[in-house]
Amino acid sequence: MIVRRVGPLSLAKLLGAMYGVLGLIAGCIFALMSVVGAGFGAMAGGDEALPAWVAGLLGVGAVFFLPLFYGGMGFVAGAISGLLYNVFAQMIGGIVVELE
Repeated sequence: MIVRRVGPLSLAKLLGAMYGVLGLIAGCIFALMSVVGAGFGAMAGGDEALPAWVAGLLGVGAVFFLPLFYGGMGFVAGAISGLLYNVFAQMIGGIVVELE
């Protein structure tokens, strides 16, 4: 069986969702690191350290912003990839898949 065509919107939705989940994971890691960093900065007591509430705000912002950003970029990349696959599959053939 040969995959001759891919629905660009279908691929865009799939990659958008997958990258959105990856963005959520990255946002959680960023939030954790910013809170830990704020704690260490507060313990060091330096004047140049960010206030703890700023680090918390950055961390919470990352949990909301990164999934949206990653998901949006995944959607765009999926749409472009689907369109390019269709163009190249017409010229040189599609991907051969063996199913049982």
